[in-house]
Amino acid sequence: MTIKAIIDLIDGKLVSGNPDSAHIVIEAFASDLMSDVLTLDSGNPLLITGLSNLQTIRTAEMADIHVIIFARGKKTTEEMIALAKENDIILIETGFSVFRTCGLLFQHGVKPVY
Repeated sequence: MTIKAIIDLIDGKLVSGNPDSAHIVIEAFASDLMSDVLTLDSGNPLLITGLSNLQTIRTAEMADIHVIIFARGKKTTEEMIALAKENDIILIETGFSVFRTCGLLFQHGVKPVY
């Protein structure tokens, strides 16, 4: 699924990155526990979370995650956006819950990591 299609599907707002990116999302993982994200043995999943802080961006960098959706209306900070840009990480915000976001992505072909 393309970044643009994801943004449209979840009524999202792109806050960092290129909406026309060639990046294609195949699978996703949802968690507010960054320690769980670090245990993933998967190839570049999309991360869906409600944890909006610098630790989320740093964890994504370490876990080779290039797209993060912040759910439940969580907002990113300028510091988070700057770090995401440095690491070529796309940030999207949505007012939808984590559950709804996961469900919509799943309905449209994005596979779960587990």
